[in-house]
Amino acid sequence: MKCFVGLVAACAVTVAGVHARAQEAVVGSPNPDSLFKNADPKLNVNTQAAYHIVKDLLEAGHWELAGKYLTPEYHQHNPNAKSGRDGVVAYFTQVLKVQPKPIPEKMATPVVAVLAQGDYVVVVYPRVLKDAKDSTNSYTTTWFDMWRFKDGRADEHWDPAIKN
Repeated sequence: MKCFVGLVAACAVTVAGVHARAQEAVVGSPNPDSLFKNADPKLNVNTQAAYHIVKDLLEAGHWELAGKYLTPEYHQHNPNAKSGRDGVVAYFTQVLKVQPKPIPEKMATPVVAVLAQGDYVVVVYPRVLKDAKDSTNSYTTTWFDMWRFKDGRADEHWDPAIKN
């Protein structure tokens, strides 16, 4: 028990120290496209699929291309969209009413990091939010999308979304 109490005290001191310093802004890479490359061939297939999910589907709104990047079963853990490729397509096209725009040559979405291991790819983004105590101020934090891939297409998805 002493060890646990000591650990908690050490964590409290560390957290207190963190709050004493100003936050460093979360910023994206100047070349997000370059983050979506992997020397391992299998990881590269999954990373490239994640790239097109972010750029072609999420950024440009071309949900008619979802079959190239998402399995029909697409297991969705975001509480706002139904599972299944059809469910997530309906969420973006019917609920959010996303309209397609030209797919950019280079990604415009800011990306901090892309991590790939096994069947998983995680994309980390900067996120700007209004300060709850002072709405004239904002701050940065992070957002992420994580996908599990099956045969080169996303079969499962996680993010930190809460119900709208």
